[in-house]
Amino acid sequence: MRVIEQILELARWAPSGDNTQPWRFEIINDAHLVVHGFDTRDHCVYDLDGHASQLALGCLLETIELAASAHGLRVEILRRDALPETTPTFDVRLQADPSLTPAPLLPFITKRSVQRRPMQTRPLSQAEKRALEQAVAGQYSVIWKESRRDKWQSARLMFANAEIRLTMPEAYLVHRSIIEWNAQYSESRVPDQAVGLDTPTLKLMRWAMQSWNRVDILNRYFMGTLAPRLQLDLIPGLACAAHFAIVAKQPPSTPDDYIAGGRAVQRFWLTATQLGLQLQPEMTPVIFSRYIREGRDFTDSPKPRELARNLAARFDPYCGQEQAKNVVFLGRTGAGKPAHARSTRLPLAALLRPR
Repeated sequence: MRVIEQILELARWAPSGDNTQPWRFEIINDAHLVVHGFDTRDHCVYDLDGHASQLALGCLLETIELAASAHGLRVEILRRDALPETTPTFDVRLQADPSLTPAPLLPFITKRSVQRRPMQTRPLSQAEKRALEQAVAGQYSVIWKESRRDKWQSARLMFANAEIRLTMPEAYLVHRSIIEWNAQYSESRVPDQAVGLDTPTLKLMRWAMQSWNRVDILNRYFMGTLAPRLQLDLIPGLACAAHFAIVAKQPPSTPDDYIAGGRAVQRFWLTATQLGLQLQPEMTPVIFSRYIREGRDFTDSPKPRELARNLAARFDPYCGQEQAKNVVFLGRTGAGKPAHARSTRLPLAALLRPR
């Protein structure tokens, strides 16, 4: 395998929302490749203005740079400005640099994963927090929510947020398309065993997900959101070391802002993995709050709209009135075993564009 293919073989493990992998690769020659990005804003309510996909592309570009360091190669990345925001495209050039040594985070690229189940509650050490903060230092800072009261506040916020996700037809369409049933691993979706639900709830969920009518009936008359919200949001929200927010110095607005944010997120996540910590993104409060803050429609249903307005009113004080607009990434972390089920990735051959 050529060196440039070895780099991409490792880089393809970068994280992306719901394992969408919004990138394809074109190898021009041994020192030049093109990353053809795309976003899912046209069919995914969570990809507001393509920002979730842009964060993922930032994670990918950071991972390419880390992977290239294993071969003593320095990376130059240039985004093609003339193309639409929906298809961000990057020229990536590799240049030999004898002074370059393999990045310390290299061994953790394939080990990094999402842990949606409870984690250990032991507090993060000052050394762990310092290492995580250093991973994003410069343009970003970290807000920690780690006291018992903080975690209860965070868990309640996520519990309320989950009701929006589970009662909205637009979100149902996304959830129906991204889950691979009866699977421990999935190359292109999220395996059901990685979702974080117990077996009875998972079976009920699979039955309900056959149609929106079933979901709606379950929610209206049988408290259908209660079990998943308890298992996926309230209990894990309490069972962790801390919740955190990665905050930019200025509100992110352009694709380049979110791409840079994604690079920082990948450094933070890989550092957590290096420290033996697990991590789960908690991005939907950021997304729904922004919909409300900017007066944007995201659903035809009145109840989720009202729930989102209530959530936004709680989210801004949660992060700090001024800092809420600057949040790039929200999540929880803690020590514990890696998830027993996870999303994998499409093989490199499926991600390569023929020339």
